[in-house]
Formats: sequence, structure tokens, C-alpha cells
Amino acid sequence: MPEPSFTAAIHPTTASIPAAVWNSLVPSTSGVPDNPFLDHAFFRALEESGCATGKTGWQPQHILLKDAADTPVGLLPLFLKSHSMGEYVFDHGWANALERAGGHYYPKLQGSVPFTPATAPKLLVPSGSLEAQSALLSTAQQLAGRLDASSVHLTFVPEAESGLAGSLDWLRRVDTQFHWHNQSYSSFEDFLETLSSRKRKTIRRERRDALADGIEVRWLSGREIEEQHWDAFFDFYEDTGARKWGRPYLNRSFFSLLGEYMAERVVLMLAYDGDIPIAGAINFRGKDRLYGRNWGAVRDVPFLHFEVCYYQAIDYAIAHKLAVVEAGAQGEHKLARGYEPVLTHSVHWIAHPGLRRAVADYLEDERPAIEHQQELLETFMPFRKGERQER
Repeated sequence: MPEPSFTAAIHPTTASIPAAVWNSLVPSTSGVPDNPFLDHAFFRALEESGCATGKTGWQPQHILLKDAADTPVGLLPLFLKSHSMGEYVFDHGWANALERAGGHYYPKLQGSVPFTPATAPKLLVPSGSLEAQSALLSTAQQLAGRLDASSVHLTFVPEAESGLAGSLDWLRRVDTQFHWHNQSYSSFEDFLETLSSRKRKTIRRERRDALADGIEVRWLSGREIEEQHWDAFFDFYEDTGARKWGRPYLNRSFFSLLGEYMAERVVLMLAYDGDIPIAGAINFRGKDRLYGRNWGAVRDVPFLHFEVCYYQAIDYAIAHKLAVVEAGAQGEHKLARGYEPVLTHSVHWIAHPGLRRAVADYLEDERPAIEHQQELLETFMPFRKGERQER
């Protein structure tokens, strides 16, 4: 399947790849994956909890690449999917078009971290070998043919991976997220001083109102997180998930497994009214950034969402000298709170020639619109003139 100098094996579970092998192929520092979502433990928790399995439409098809000496040299986390839920890069229109034309869009192959809209490498080749990365892409295409899959999609990839795939005739797509950047701030007030006077006043008022009447937010990580905390957070998560998606993607077992496998990478922020937790957000800590993921509440408190999800994350990043806070998908309201627009990237290989042409035309029109939107959003950033640095 891959290039002659490589061999590839398709793994139906994460557990079938030893953790030491998997994590040796992931960008790491002192043996700890830089991005928590690429950790073998994170994928194990998703699969062992039943959240990402064939029964939920996420059948693992992870590609492990070896060289001529039988040494693992590359990894592509990949899933065979029967739907497009939990991806955050929307292709429902593409699916509908092919179905109307008499074809089938599902199954498809999805290279991603399930339910996680955070940029991370997908062509995991520690040597940086373009030949090995290209072999992973080629293997995925050939696997799609073997499984009668319509397409292969790698979502939330670094720009360099997008460029490589584009050079191999994959279609490239961009979208927008909002990230906060730490300019070596000494405190939240130090950050606020970079904003316009009106924005500073607004944020101070929102924080004051959110924490009125004695509400406080506590940060929990590692052994501090007990099952009672997961119980409370899961109640919050279920409430949000039921309102957004009808059925939450993650189950209660997943969070217990997180606590067992990688609690030191988790930052749970819970809002308390006295001893009673009323809201919370789960974050994951990477080498140089904090990733905000899920949130929920069982009481409606004005601005508490902004406090727990955005302002507390900024506080944490400043306190721990982290460079970036990634606040998840979508949300132009983050702009007014100091989060800046950045482009995200995905790549797509489509087997059907007619659909490929139609999608290529669509993306050709979509890309300049996204880039124009990016420029427009930047004009609404809340920084005082001259304060925002080039990134």
C-alpha cells in the first residue's frame, strides 16, 4: 500500500499499538506528548469508554508505518465513519450532494482527534520525512478504496501538513478559530491595560457580576480531581450537550478514564456557590498552551460562562506562563474578550471525480471569503492602537 521503502499496518484499536510506540511518534518533550490530545492515553479513553468505536460510527483504522528495518516511523490516527458528527469541519452539504446524485458518501475515513477541534499534527513522523508523510497519505487513499469509502479527511492539521497534502492533489480548506496570546503578561490587569478603555470596563464588569454573591472558581488538576468532581462536571456537560446536539458525545466513563490515565494534563475549573458546584469547564494543558474544551452549568448566572471559560483560562495561562489559550470552535463573541482570529486548516481527498470537482469549485470560492472575514474580524479586536503585536 505505501511506498516501497515502507510497510503499513492498520490497527482496529489504539490499544493494539503499544503506548511507548505511539507516543514515540508524537511530538514530545521528555517523553510527554506536547499536545495532550495526541497522547495514547487520550485515544484509549475515547475508545475504552465506548465514545469512539464502531458502534458510535468511529471505527479506528490507525495507520502505523514501518521502515525496511521494521522500525515504526509514522502514525496516522484514522477512523472509518458512518456520519459527520463530532468533527467541527462541516461536510454535510458534500454528503447530501453525492447522495442526491446516486452515490454514497458514507463510509468515509476521518483523520482527527474525535470530538476535538484543536489543531494537532496528523502525519506523525518524528524525522519529518516528507517521504514517510506522503506514504501515510497514500496509504489512507488506498485504504479508502479497499473499504469502499468515498473520501479521506484530515481536519485541524498544521499549515505545513495542509501544504504537503495540497501538493499531492488533496483539496485544502481553511476556517477561523479564536485564540488568546500571552505577551508575557504579569497579571490579568496587565493584559487588560492593552485593551481599549471601553473594553476594559466591560470585562471588569462581567467578571464582577459573574462572581457576585460569593461565587468562586477553583482550579483542580491531577490528584485533586475526585469522582465527585467528575460527577458534578458531567451533569454540567450533559446539560450543554443535550441543548446543543441532542445527545452528548462523551459519556461518564470517559471522564473517569481521563482521571485514571492523564489527570495531570486536565485542568478542571469549577464554579462554586459555597460548597455546591454550579458550573464548570474542562481544559487540557499542553507544552505551551491551554486547550478549552467543554462547559456547562446548572444555574443561569450572568457572564459566568465568560468567566469560567475565557477569563479563568487567561488567568491560568498567565499564572503558568503558557503562550496560548485555544478556546475551541467558533464564537465571534470571544473577539471582544481578547481572543484573536486565527486560520485553521483541513485537507480532503475525494474519490468521486464529479464530487471532487464540485467541492474544489466550492472551496475556491470559500477560501477568499474566509480570508476576507479574517481581515474584517481583526479590525474589531479590542486592543488599543499599537498594543497588538504581530504573531
